[in-house]
Amino acid sequence: MANATKDNRKVIYWLLTGCFLIFIMVIVGGITRLTDSGLSISNYKLITGTIPPIGEAEWQEAFELYQQHPEFKHYNSHFTLDDFKSIYFWEWLHRLIGRVIGLVFFIPFVYFLVTKQLTKSTIKKSIVLMGLGAFQGFLGWYMVKSGLVDMPDVSHFRLAAHLTTAFLTFAATLWVALDLIYPERKPANIKFRNITIVAYIALIVQIIYGAFVAGLKAGLVHNHWPLMNEGKFIHQSAYIVEPFYKNWIENPSGIQFIHRTFAYIVVVLIVILWNKARKTALTVQQKQGVNLLVVLVGVQFLLGVLTLLFYVPIWLGVAHQVGAFFLLSTMTFTLHRFTK
Repeated sequence: MANATKDNRKVIYWLLTGCFLIFIMVIVGGITRLTDSGLSISNYKLITGTIPPIGEAEWQEAFELYQQHPEFKHYNSHFTLDDFKSIYFWEWLHRLIGRVIGLVFFIPFVYFLVTKQLTKSTIKKSIVLMGLGAFQGFLGWYMVKSGLVDMPDVSHFRLAAHLTTAFLTFAATLWVALDLIYPERKPANIKFRNITIVAYIALIVQIIYGAFVAGLKAGLVHNHWPLMNEGKFIHQSAYIVEPFYKNWIENPSGIQFIHRTFAYIVVVLIVILWNKARKTALTVQQKQGVNLLVVLVGVQFLLGVLTLLFYVPIWLGVAHQVGAFFLLSTMTFTLHRFTK
């Protein structure tokens, strides 16, 4: 550990607590999306919105506000007040956890700052982390706003930005914690570091496309594997949009093809890393990171296939998202161990 007065165990626990809360928020966010609850709260009140409606009058007022927006008019005009309460809960809980994360990051940071328990380097990193958290909150509001205007669907681009920023905020927080947990610095293993960086970038791209799939409900088309509908590796519906590049970013069929195909690339890169690690003398932590990566990428690949084949049930959809989270966590740990 670092010295006893700065960057001590309490700071490490603080950062790891932040990681855990971001993890919980991603799970709740996944449930919120899969239950179509994300547009149930159509206004944003930072302070008063912390408390849900109390009493029938307040619930009725919230329901009447929801009825004014596209989701109710286009999809949920049959909703009763009880139906509304069920979707309201998940969005409220998601926002509440976001507020808690903000407090958990900010209040201890001020305390550690006042008591001089942070080094200058950790202070700078912590400010960046809080900036990422604030940006993440803004993206959440920006995403919801896109579904309150004309069509009752949030922009899949904004959803991808919101989700990816959450993953990256978690990874950055974990990295700072790892810097404090392992203050010793050994020469970087350039070969393994570079392979891990390529695999890391591939995983981020895969996460972005996973968000595209979620935002466009692209998991509900081509529910076959290993081939798409009609026994084809790439279905003709995946490349019918003009101009052609829009098939990669707006066509649900094309986006699903990229997501399911890119999964093979992530698997291959991690297997290459694991194969090279078997033949090389590495530290125990490096070996553990690589071995866990292989296990997790196999589990994640299987979860992706099952989610597709069973038409995205909520529990499998959430499990698949959690799998991506664990995979990114292990990738972050492994990259940290190969980096100076």
